[in-house]
Amino acid sequence: MNTDDRQYDWITEKIIGCAYKVGSKLGIGFLEKCYENGLAHELRKAGLHVEQQIPIKVMYDGIVVGEYVADLLIEGKILIELKAIKALDTVHVAQCINYLAATNLPVCLLINFGRRVEVKRIAGPTLSSPSVSIGAPSVAKNSSE
Repeated sequence: MNTDDRQYDWITEKIIGCAYKVGSKLGIGFLEKCYENGLAHELRKAGLHVEQQIPIKVMYDGIVVGEYVADLLIEGKILIELKAIKALDTVHVAQCINYLAATNLPVCLLINFGRRVEVKRIAGPTLSSPSVSIGAPSVAKNSSE
């Protein structure tokens, strides 16, 4: 999927605007959780559906092989990975790419509340079926062969 896909532009624009607002009001130096809560609050005020700390189970060959917690999920479509570090690194982008591959979600915004607000928009691959359950209890399904 192309990151310029227009159907997600209005959501990502709102998210980015809210991130800059939070960064401007809080400044630098807080833990990631403070920025997460502030951003979630601003996004809800902007009328977006926000879920925080969503458990993600990664499946492989019918079993759970890993798990992580997504910082924010917006409108059930846009994944947000937050950082509060000096600078983003390529490993953070790789992390987002892997999360998108695992969830089959279309877009991830990598947002860093470091020296200044940094935003990277990453597009997910088009997969035939999701390989993860989002927010659901872990239930490994056997693949029918």
